[in-house]
Amino acid sequence: MNDSPETGVDTLADTVTQTHAVLHARMRSAETCRPTRDRPRAALSAADPFLASTSRHVAAANAVLAPAARRHLDHGHRRAHELARQSRRLEVALVQLKAKLYGSTFVVRRPWSSIWEEVERELAGIRSLELRLVDDLAGAASADECGHLAQRLYRTERRVPTRPHPYLPHRGVPGRLARGVALRVDRFWDTAEGRMVPEPVRPRRTRDGRVARYLLADPHLPE
Repeated sequence: MNDSPETGVDTLADTVTQTHAVLHARMRSAETCRPTRDRPRAALSAADPFLASTSRHVAAANAVLAPAARRHLDHGHRRAHELARQSRRLEVALVQLKAKLYGSTFVVRRPWSSIWEEVERELAGIRSLELRLVDDLAGAASADECGHLAQRLYRTERRVPTRPHPYLPHRGVPGRLARGVALRVDRFWDTAEGRMVPEPVRPRRTRDGRVARYLLADPHLPE
């Protein structure tokens, strides 16, 4: 009896689910934060972790999940294209949010409610695409591969751009090269601005595998 297959699948699904739960919580925190007389930059400080972690995850998903879809899934190229297209939509929304935070004249007349509605809609869209990809990969790839994908997603998320770049290539070799250039630029500005970039969600085994469940006499273990 081997518990590694189920563990690998659980790790990938849980990593994506937990990541989006963290992103959603950071979005809500940023949305409700208001500047005060004592903290005039409070809104920026609250929004920066959301902007950085969301930008990172979007880039990592295109670097890791999209190639896995092309390799393992029927219509994988179409699925990867859908992910890239939705990523751009979310990144455009994040650019609008950043512009509003910094007082850009291009969005000065746009209400905050409209900005946050777009961000929430596009974030929910990419979450839906990712969860479907993870579910389909669980049925098409081996359990070990799913576990490796979760680890790769985490490692990649630590070395991709920390700001939204909707108009750079997202897929293939051009996408990889563009991410490398953008990462160096973003790191320079993050250091110059003293910007806080949160650590990505680390893959963890959050559900017992078959051996542990057998030893614990889990009644939900299939025969």
